[in-house]
Amino acid sequence: MKQFFKMMFASTLGALVAVGALILAGTFVFIGVAASLSSKPPYTPPADTVFKLSLNGSLADNTEDNPFAMLMGETAVPLSLKDILKSIKVAKNEPNIKGIYIESGAFSSGTANIDAIRRALLDFKESGKFIVAYADNYMQGGYYLSCVADKVFLNPQGMIALTGFSSQTTFYKGILKKAGIEMQIFKVGTYKSYVEPFMLDKLSDENREQLSSYMNGIWGNICEGVAEARKLSPADVNRFADEGLSMSAAGNTVTYGLVDELSYRIDVEAYVKELAGQTGDKLKTAGVDKLRNVKETIKKKSDKIAVLYAEGEIMPETSVSPYSSTTIITGKMATELNKLYKDNDVKAVVLRVNSPGGSAFVSDQIWHEVVRMKEAKPLVVSMGNVAASGGYYISCAASRIVAERNTITGSIGIFGMFPNAAGLYKMLDVTTDVVKTNHFGDIGDLSRPMREDEKALIQSYVELGYDTFLSRCAEGRGMTREEIDKIGQGRVWTGEQAFERGLVDELGGLDKAIEIAAELSGTAEYHVTHVSGSKDFFTDLLEKQLDGLKLSIVKNMLGEESEQLEKLHNVRSNKGILARLPYDIEPL
Repeated sequence: MKQFFKMMFASTLGALVAVGALILAGTFVFIGVAASLSSKPPYTPPADTVFKLSLNGSLADNTEDNPFAMLMGETAVPLSLKDILKSIKVAKNEPNIKGIYIESGAFSSGTANIDAIRRALLDFKESGKFIVAYADNYMQGGYYLSCVADKVFLNPQGMIALTGFSSQTTFYKGILKKAGIEMQIFKVGTYKSYVEPFMLDKLSDENREQLSSYMNGIWGNICEGVAEARKLSPADVNRFADEGLSMSAAGNTVTYGLVDELSYRIDVEAYVKELAGQTGDKLKTAGVDKLRNVKETIKKKSDKIAVLYAEGEIMPETSVSPYSSTTIITGKMATELNKLYKDNDVKAVVLRVNSPGGSAFVSDQIWHEVVRMKEAKPLVVSMGNVAASGGYYISCAASRIVAERNTITGSIGIFGMFPNAAGLYKMLDVTTDVVKTNHFGDIGDLSRPMREDEKALIQSYVELGYDTFLSRCAEGRGMTREEIDKIGQGRVWTGEQAFERGLVDELGGLDKAIEIAAELSGTAEYHVTHVSGSKDFFTDLLEKQLDGLKLSIVKNMLGEESEQLEKLHNVRSNKGILARLPYDIEPL
């Protein structure tokens, strides 16, 4: 019997080891397949190729390929600003690329990133090559980008959704009251309006003022950009929007000079084919996925300018959602800055910030590393669509700050929210009892309203946070705390407005930030390296691919509902004292 159990144990152990080995081997094979799907061979475009810039989906600063999305049949892959800008530059310098064909679809992005692409397209035009744009229907952002083309086409049954901006806020005070919940609000900043939906039933005058200010500023820039590209006046563009002509016959877009011709896609492609000197039946194109892989002939220098991407909400790492496609900024950003600080080959760092803020604590950890970095080597911030509240907190200590004119920034303020669910407890006939050792031992108890001394304690903590925020900004910008407070108070500014008030140093994009970083470091010859992730190669690859697999499975199971699940998780993650933009900026 003893021998039997010994043999059974050995057999079971052997089977478990074999299964474990198979799982491990399968994992390596799976990761290997995923890695091979992610990697692309160098691409050389054949003669007379046209760069097809397909504008579909959302636009992020920097994206990572998710091979599992391909395996699961996903088609909505986020566009990468980095890849698009590189592709336009390649198309300008590559003799085999004859021009650019923009095909605009359901495209959404912040205005700042669209400005960066428009600038690159205008620079491309200096090569003498053509740009042609077409859309079945132009979304507002897609048209703002496409209007720089030499010739703009629209489908005869299409439209241009040039309607202007609006911002709608949903208020929850009433429904929370019905549910027996009261949000106890603590904030500093007259314009810090993130908490308004939980305490008011309409916009405050201050919030309405700042919304109107930044929206009119951005819309004015868009009107000027369209007018300049189409040789119109801003008044012409506004008239089209005010008269609701986006919903009228497509011919009005030609009458108003917004479009050159109404034409079907097949006819536009024939026109582009002729411009490129192509003789085949089908238009020969190459997209971003190919042009980004064109091998650069520039010899790499040992000196590096590192571009580190800080994109998404600033959250504790424990808040990471397993089903979220949204990037977030965690304390690992501080770790990554520390690695660049120690790398002697890195002569300067550009921190690309695209964040509405979030955790005040995590923001301060990143700020500390920015200060330390600046003492050793230049650190220049490049602001994307939004760098507000916590996004400005991590930027304010930089050697220089560069923003797009339509960047959303500022929002220097702090707040905290704590629910009082006493009404809900009463409604459900639930009671509680507490035993505590100290007076504030049960602070934050949901079952009762806060005492006055508790409210005073939390308000003083929030004010301390704002005082720290002011000090960080004043020190970083070389201004007094009073000067920062005057333009702070949670007020949101456009990059243009922030430049006028000394919150940023230059207006421009990532390229300008890189140039400034090189100049400050005294580095004449360098190459740019784009940094993401703070782990070793294998760990980073393994986690990214497995996260990608989890996300793809959830999306396939839940479809559009996965977005709501993600939003719910992010709301639940917003705990503690926050330095966050008052609202989410809707893309164009």
